[in-house]
Amino acid sequence: MADEVGLDLVEIAAEANPPVCKIMDFGKYKYEVAQKAREARQNQTHIVVKEVRLTPKIETHDYETKRSQVEKFLKSGDKVKVTMKFRGREQTRPELGYKMLQRLAEDVKLVGFVEFAPKQEGRNMTMVLGPTKKKTEAVAEAKAARKAKAEAAAQTPE
Repeated sequence: MADEVGLDLVEIAAEANPPVCKIMDFGKYKYEVAQKAREARQNQTHIVVKEVRLTPKIETHDYETKRSQVEKFLKSGDKVKVTMKFRGREQTRPELGYKMLQRLAEDVKLVGFVEFAPKQEGRNMTMVLGPTKKKTEAVAEAKAARKAKAEAAAQTPE
């Protein structure tokens, strides 16, 4: 029957009694499955863990720069691992690093939340911040903003 129609006879369920077969264009079927898989891959989002390193003796301007970096990462939907490095005698005063990490968490609480509280591991104290928005929402907002910006640029006469 399949040869008469010019299609393929494809076995669907070999374990069934009797085995189930279907008459279809197998090349077209494989192509459609590949297209669906490709579409699914395009819609996937990869959550990346970015890292920002600080020291307890950081200056105000440097702290503000690091804070803005953390905010940018969180707004784009990525997680941020904040590492406080202790060198030399700084290791005897871990509470300074702890206060700095708490201050950073307080400063970025609008765009992120503390996923893992600050924890001392040898010379480093680490804390992980997670974004309040999901990665897909952040990507969609960024795409919409780029589109609006392009439209505005196209409407302005030169």
